[in-house]
Amino acid sequence: MAAKTPITVAYGDGIGPEIMNATLQILEAGGAALDIETIEIGEKVYLRGNAAGIEPSSWESLLRTQVFLKAPITTPQGGGFKSLNVTTRKTLGQYANVRPCVSYHPFVDTRHPDMDVVIVRENEEDLYAGIEYQISPEVTSCLKVISRPGSEKIVRYAFEYARLHNRKKVTCFMKDNIMKMTDGLFHKVFDEIAAAYPEIRKEVWIVDIGAAKLADTPEAFDVIVLPNLYGDILSDVAAQIAGSVGLAGSANIGDKCAMFEAIHGSAPRRAGQNLANPSGLLLGAVLMLVHINQPEAAARVHNAWLRTIEDGIHTYDIFTEGVSRLKVGTKEFAAAVIERLGQKPNTLQPVSYKSRPAAAAGAAGAEGSTAMELKGIDVFVYWPSRDASALAEAVGKLAGDGLKLDVIDNRGVKVWPAGIGETFCTDSFRCRYLATGAVSVPKVLEVPQRIAAAGIEVSVALPLRSFAGVDGYSMVQGQ
Repeated sequence: MAAKTPITVAYGDGIGPEIMNATLQILEAGGAALDIETIEIGEKVYLRGNAAGIEPSSWESLLRTQVFLKAPITTPQGGGFKSLNVTTRKTLGQYANVRPCVSYHPFVDTRHPDMDVVIVRENEEDLYAGIEYQISPEVTSCLKVISRPGSEKIVRYAFEYARLHNRKKVTCFMKDNIMKMTDGLFHKVFDEIAAAYPEIRKEVWIVDIGAAKLADTPEAFDVIVLPNLYGDILSDVAAQIAGSVGLAGSANIGDKCAMFEAIHGSAPRRAGQNLANPSGLLLGAVLMLVHINQPEAAARVHNAWLRTIEDGIHTYDIFTEGVSRLKVGTKEFAAAVIERLGQKPNTLQPVSYKSRPAAAAGAAGAEGSTAMELKGIDVFVYWPSRDASALAEAVGKLAGDGLKLDVIDNRGVKVWPAGIGETFCTDSFRCRYLATGAVSVPKVLEVPQRIAAAGIEVSVALPLRSFAGVDGYSMVQGQ
């Protein structure tokens, strides 16, 4: 008998306990070799005064097993409660969110009968780093963080996933026609990593038209890799157009720890009624079995589930008159899947899985250069009069030796010199000072000090640098 793999299980809130019970019954009957540790997370933990929704002893279990099968939880309304999903993903370094989005035509209603797309979403960076500021009474800011190491990990994961699962194409979505440095780096890393996988086709789309294409013609895509925000939005879109968000499972993969779940919520109004569809959590558990190298059990469970769907045995959420044969509850659905273990679907495509190889180090892209040169400083100031010429008059003389005021912008649009009166301005302006020769950090930091000493409120000051001769800051629109 195969050695059992330790996993941590949380039954969650709402419908969580019901769908977890159903899922574990199917996994056991399907031959999954699991040594289960149970932890409590979610609403009860929150209401005991733990803002994170998880106890220290639960972290000990997760660090010990490094595999987490998690039912949905309820986060209490009101401030002060942190997202447990975000906390878990970031604390455990789960950099890749993986969501297969598959249609099950003609048994589940969809406009896209041939859809079979896997969304691979970067999980730790981008705007979801959550680095926000209010920089004036009228203006807030969120820092978009895209790193070379983070981009390399997620892009390489997408290509390794494609290789393992016999996928033929990996597509990158980004917006580097506008965000040339952040999304531009993601695109650059994608091109570098793709070169190491010549057998897999690569493709790049600007995210807006790519999203339109995904919604209209999802069968044109195979594996899609994209930064965090785009991935969060488009993975839900993809799951919904495939047929139902309630059927989608999700994996959160890190170098050591991984979490598996359904993508839907805890649905407290449906709790305790034997109504909930366990399919999303069950398919998340199938991803878990592949991850822990139990591919035979994964295929056995997945094929039995496909046969159940194909036989028209459906829970209320996907039941359709004339297509479905029998409306069942959570327990009855689990029993139907168990009854079909060892069978394969006839109409839907049967699945098979391979053992997962050790994580590939891969060939890293070109390292980011550390050859830096200080070029100046950007100073954001509060200027409620909104008169750019008056601001330039006030701050231009505060540059000091070796620096000069180069441009002033408002929300990224040039307003001085030679601004246009029609440009709408808020109360927050950016003043860019550029060096006229070699300059030091203490020297450029004197500029915001002089501005503040002159009675002008300074919000943010950011030194400007070049890297290997390439400016590490964007131009102002209108320059």
